[in-house]
Amino acid sequence: MSVSRRQLLIGTAVLAGGGLAVAWLRPGAGRPLAGTGLEPNAWLALHADGRIVVQVDKAELGQGVMTAYVTLVAEELDVPPSWITPESAPVHPLFQDPVQITGESQSVIRRWTPLRRTGATARALLIEAAGVRWGLPPDALRTDGGGRVIEPATGRALAYAELVEEAARLPVPREVPLRESGTLRWIGGEVQRPDVPAKVRGTALYGIDTRLPGQLTAVIRRPPRLRAAPQSWDDQAARGLPGVHDVVGLHSGVAVLADTFWHAARGVAALDVQWSSGSLEGLDLVKVRELQSEALDTKRGLRARRDGNLDRALTEASRGFAAEYTTPYLTHATLEPMNATVWFHDGRCEAWLPSQAPDMARQVICDMSGLPRERVTVHTPFSGGGFGRRASLDWVVEAVAIALQSDRPVRLVWTREDDQCHGLFRQATMHRMTAALDERGRPAGWRHRMALAAIIDQILPPALSTLVPEWIPRSVVRGAGSLGVSASKRIVGPFQARYGSVDMPYAVDHVSVEMVTVDPGVPLTIWRSVGSSYNAFVVESFIDELAHAAATDPAEFRRELLVGKPRHLAVLERVTAEAGWGHPQPGRFQGLALHESFGAIVGQIAEVRLADGGFRVERVICVIDCGSVVNPDIVRQQMEGGIIFGLTAALHGEITLRDGAVQERNFDAYRMLRLADSPEIEVRIIENSEPPGGVGEPGTPPIAPAVANALFAATGQRLRNLPLKL
Repeated sequence: MSVSRRQLLIGTAVLAGGGLAVAWLRPGAGRPLAGTGLEPNAWLALHADGRIVVQVDKAELGQGVMTAYVTLVAEELDVPPSWITPESAPVHPLFQDPVQITGESQSVIRRWTPLRRTGATARALLIEAAGVRWGLPPDALRTDGGGRVIEPATGRALAYAELVEEAARLPVPREVPLRESGTLRWIGGEVQRPDVPAKVRGTALYGIDTRLPGQLTAVIRRPPRLRAAPQSWDDQAARGLPGVHDVVGLHSGVAVLADTFWHAARGVAALDVQWSSGSLEGLDLVKVRELQSEALDTKRGLRARRDGNLDRALTEASRGFAAEYTTPYLTHATLEPMNATVWFHDGRCEAWLPSQAPDMARQVICDMSGLPRERVTVHTPFSGGGFGRRASLDWVVEAVAIALQSDRPVRLVWTREDDQCHGLFRQATMHRMTAALDERGRPAGWRHRMALAAIIDQILPPALSTLVPEWIPRSVVRGAGSLGVSASKRIVGPFQARYGSVDMPYAVDHVSVEMVTVDPGVPLTIWRSVGSSYNAFVVESFIDELAHAAATDPAEFRRELLVGKPRHLAVLERVTAEAGWGHPQPGRFQGLALHESFGAIVGQIAEVRLADGGFRVERVICVIDCGSVVNPDIVRQQMEGGIIFGLTAALHGEITLRDGAVQERNFDAYRMLRLADSPEIEVRIIENSEPPGGVGEPGTPPIAPAVANALFAATGQRLRNLPLKL
């Protein structure tokens, strides 16, 4: 999915609507961006009226991507970030690499160089344009940080706005220098977020806020059990209610279209629906665990890592250890429930989708309606949380199916109960760990076997449909998608389980990581930090077990195993120093975890206190090495948010099934971490000039094992199952 340096900014500048647009050329990138009135076929557009616009091609989910992109461009363009207006980019080939998706904490990683080169190229063109006007070589001129090109010898100056038309006619340089790290003004500083004022004032528009003339709101009556479907229904009472306009049958339920959400919800309550039994009849978590245990007992699984001769190492070692860990099903619990507004009109479709994958969502609309891509426009408003849930498209499928039955705009709104009981979940997992210690107390062998389901079904088919040319028959694409899913499950297995397991940082000569596929049929998708969300808990808990078995301090045990890992070691040293490792306040107990994910290394130490037969997490010290930092305040925010998110899961998160039905219908049963229960959180950032890593997801994985290890220090009880309960 990466793009080579040679593909970046080797392109052109175009004059369109009085503006200068610097393009990153790729096939199809020269087409105008639909609906803008200009041709800003690039991230950056400078206009003759002084406006500077950055197209933000990643979804703003609260993670600060708008701030980051504005900062990167402003640094090289040499203007204050506050001068730049960020806009959510439409779907366009320019932004597909290969699909236009926001996930895996890749937003800054992928755009660090392209956006800086975009700003630097625009600045070089403006300087050259001023040189042409004054008859001077570019190296005799510079910019002043205030949107002007100046001639130092005379002091004369030209504003950028005066130069954009001339600059647009110049050939784009193939290579432009970027600012050295010691000369940066905005990157690494705490730039104010451009999205915050509107959010504080309550004027920011999220997907659920979409309002169009003549719009109807749809709510769906859903089955009592997962994977069930409507067989028949009586809608006479619903249709007779005020404000109700229509009732539409779907694969997933029965939708009521009405004037408002309240009218639609009343209509849903009045429906009389008969449901099929569904494929999950009789399924509960006990059955899931039985299936996983049996699979681990009897199946070999796919080997994701194999180093050395593990069997011999385990046989020859002086001491062997084994443990079993489990993690539960989880929901995403986004503050804004799933919603989509879709409007078919005049042979076109417009959709307002708070999606992490707008181009795949557009393709869903094309595939279901038969419209070509050029006639489908997807707007991407703010999203009230994503965490991987908005990268899946089941809610888009529903909205399109309903809207195809109406000549008016339709806004589908999921209730909280819909989100809780009929969403897509993080998979439940079971892990069997085996290790041996040599005579020095160091790990001689490490085996990690896990049982879980694959989730490629949610990713490959829509991605493939988005990537292939439109002229290929959809039946062929669907067939290829089915074959691809089957082949992936057979050859790769649960790909997400590799995150945080195969890349364990500790130096062990003999290692085996195996994945056994067990799929009870529960609908699944990506969850924040992907496989690291459970593998960090397993790996960091088990390494702690081995440290105690070796009668070695857990920090020292890790320190000795971080051979050839200087950045990991630096994080470990910093977090133990910041936390006063080994010397907590009286009545507190400490636990340590260290994990790398998405290009960032995070160490966390949790301090717990026992109270009233339970425990409380009092303090979390977090140290992150995420390479070059665009905005340290956002890094701290994301670490704090990731820790709270992970603590919620570690302490409370669990989706349970009874006869195939989710029991935690709302937040009264699926508890969120409240302010009164939240610990003091301290975040420290290791500064360096390494390439940037992610920050949206890496804060979540280490917190569960850190708390579990602290509870072992407090009680001597090893908690191997999430959520953590004494």
